[in-house]
Amino acid sequence: MRRLAALLLAAMASASGAQAADCLDVGPQSAMAECVGNARGRADADLNADYNRIVQRLKTDPDATKLLVAAQRAWIVFRDAECGFSSSLFLGGTLYPTVFSACVEQLTRKRIDDLKAYLTCREGDARCPVPPK
Repeated sequence: MRRLAALLLAAMASASGAQAADCLDVGPQSAMAECVGNARGRADADLNADYNRIVQRLKTDPDATKLLVAAQRAWIVFRDAECGFSSSLFLGGTLYPTVFSACVEQLTRKRIDDLKAYLTCREGDARCPVPPK
């Protein structure tokens, strides 16, 4: 099962460039779990930083802020459900938390890309709800 988890983590990481890829060769399962957990924590911190930048830019638009908050809450529910499903092969096993966390890190990195796109769109872009700096 550890080999299967390593293959899954490698596939997830290569698909997204995720930092969890760095955790595949750190040693025993406990070290891999800690490494993946740390990568997930860094991704959460990056996500929160970009989210807060958007909130700051929307501070004069409470309606848009409410929509952002609703979207982010829905995204978190989706992320957790998707990772629960995609990690379900390992449910009940010792590798489940590691595989789940790697999935969360991967999807969080994708969400960061989306938020960064909002933060870098050009003035006048009608597809961008976030005002430029």
